[in-house]
Amino acid sequence: MDSTEPNAAHAVPLPFRSATEALRGARLRPEIEVEQVRAPQKLAPYAYALEAAVVEDGDDLADGRLVLLHDPSGHDAWQGTFRLVTLVRAELEPEMAADPLLPEVCWSWLTGALQARGLAYGEPSGTVTRAGSHYFGGLSERPPASQIEIRASWTPREGMGGVPDTASHLAAWCDLLCQIAGLPPVSTPDASVVSLPQRRGPQAH
Repeated sequence: MDSTEPNAAHAVPLPFRSATEALRGARLRPEIEVEQVRAPQKLAPYAYALEAAVVEDGDDLADGRLVLLHDPSGHDAWQGTFRLVTLVRAELEPEMAADPLLPEVCWSWLTGALQARGLAYGEPSGTVTRAGSHYFGGLSERPPASQIEIRASWTPREGMGGVPDTASHLAAWCDLLCQIAGLPPVSTPDASVVSLPQRRGPQAH
């Protein structure tokens, strides 16, 4: 069932409805542009999806998708009734992408973003992928391009009424987006957090 369908609104469980309302009401950094998109319909009985981009001076520095899944009957792999699934991407300078520790650093950004907001979660899993592109022929004037991609999922712990704090999870996810885009944190930076320099904008297609 796609919870975005108007005629299905009456059938949406209250915990899922509360969780999605919190997502819609979340206050985010001004560099974040977010919009609701059609959610996948085969991953769970109920789903809600957002796409977001970090935009500064007209440049798209990073983008991603966050999907909230809900199965009122629970899911053994999730160890809960809710699951958050994400894809985050950003372009890097080739020399940054060559850092052998980059995958571990990027994964720590995700877990660190959740922990920094005091969020309880379980069953995290995911991959960090880096890819490089070299251009030839009619595209040979373009400089080499590298991209980092994080695919991950985790179970947000449920609070009162069986509803997780989805607004805070969204804010933490946006913290990850901004960090992978190279933006400074809004609060006092933690000396243990590694930041990458400002990204260039995406290549013209």
